[in-house]
Amino acid sequence: MLLDAADSTVLIVDMQERLMPAIMRAEDSAVRARVLAQGAQLLGVPVLATEHNADALGATISSLQGCVQSVFHKRHFSAAGEPGFEAWLPPGRKTILVAGWESHVCVLQTILGLQAAGWRPVLVADAASSRHQFDYDIGMRRIQAAGVPLITTEMALFEWMGSCDHTQFKQVLRLVK
Repeated sequence: MLLDAADSTVLIVDMQERLMPAIMRAEDSAVRARVLAQGAQLLGVPVLATEHNADALGATISSLQGCVQSVFHKRHFSAAGEPGFEAWLPPGRKTILVAGWESHVCVLQTILGLQAAGWRPVLVADAASSRHQFDYDIGMRRIQAAGVPLITTEMALFEWMGSCDHTQFKQVLRLVK
């Protein structure tokens, strides 16, 4: 199944300031999340973020703040387990592209919760990371075993456009180069 921009939402899970120093490849995953978010904006795809226990972990990283339309504060590891989360998601869009940190905890649990609730989660793997490689690897395996597709930022952007004739093609191309 190819992605459809009109049916998609980007959800950036817990890419927060105080987590960043502990996350492996934090800068790389943050850059990819920003490219994803900026491309999504160009293509009319809503970009949302969660913040886990923001008092302790801080706000969403500054490089993403201008790209995010709304932030959902949570205490559960799975955003899908938080009261009001599903009502907060944009109506009429069933595909949720998930990026974020602690892939084996909050990202994984949010994806599994979304899937259980009838959404179609997709993990943007190059815009996700964990503190440790082993945790990341096992988290990716578990997500795949649940039947959730793994994609990259560029896969999402080019699937949303479908053609080099798309009106935003040149602007999106500038983001990925």
